Amino acid sequence: MEKIAMNKVVKSMLEKINWFVWLVLVILWNYGFPQATPIQDVIVAVILSILFIIIKMFQLRHLKKKDTRSKFD
Repeated sequence: MEKIAMNKVVKSMLEKINWFVWLVLVILWNYGFPQATPIQDVIVAVILSILFIIIKMFQLRHLKKKDTRSKFD
């Protein structure tokens, strides 16, 4: 039971960290390239979103892999 609760806490924390990093990268893009057009801003935000979706998939796969391990590992 503790493991399930801990897993939910870890997932929630990872989601918050990922969102914050995504936000910081979008802000850095906007301040780093102020001459970018709105469509370029949208394209970069979408690319970063896709990148973080892929990262999230790897993180969840890693968490699931840890759950299937024996208690004695």
